[in-house]
Amino acid sequence: MTITFITGANKSLGYETARRLSALGHTVLVGARDRERGLAAADSLGARFVQIDVTDDVSVAAAVADVAAHEGHIDVLINNAGIPGRHAPAADLTAADAAHVYDTNVVGVVRVTHGFLPLLKTSAAPVIVNVSSGLGSFGVTHDPGRIESTLPLPLYTSSKAALTMLTTQYAKALPEIRINAVDPGWTGTDFNNHSGPQTVEEGTDAIVALATVTPDGPTGTFQDRNGTVPW
Repeated sequence: MTITFITGANKSLGYETARRLSALGHTVLVGARDRERGLAAADSLGARFVQIDVTDDVSVAAAVADVAAHEGHIDVLINNAGIPGRHAPAADLTAADAAHVYDTNVVGVVRVTHGFLPLLKTSAAPVIVNVSSGLGSFGVTHDPGRIESTLPLPLYTSSKAALTMLTTQYAKALPEIRINAVDPGWTGTDFNNHSGPQTVEEGTDAIVALATVTPDGPTGTFQDRNGTVPW
């Protein structure tokens, strides 16, 4: 039985990923900061809730200890939790705004990955999927045919670019683990007031595909549901 831990799994892409992987036979652990919402999501999925705040060392350590005590290991880690940050003109963004976004979208991934690595390394086929964004791609954000090229979001976009590079570096450093980044695409979620043209099922296609790779599958890649995302 494949055991999969997903951060930010109480809604949107995280919840749909949990639903789809559960249907594929994974034992899914629903990671969420809000206890009430996390429990509700886990209950509706028939999964187990694990409270985790990816910005807090103590919370992450407690989540790791919880999983170690109950499941003993994990096979798949999906770093899905992320925030868009404060909506403000670029000139009004502050260092505090940047620190807030990066602490969740980048440092949070390091914090969670570091914490769960010992449990992943006991798996016969460990996998990490980092949910990035086409908004962090030079190729996508400079393509006039893509909506991402029209959105000036300095902090969110740069945090996702950092996450994608972080993914490739982890993949080089940890060749025994399949580690990939995913662009869900322009999906209707809370992030964009449900304005995206894709459904959450379409938005999770690449996440599910890379969460289920075999030990000889890709690593260090950046993919969406159509294939490789330009860097």
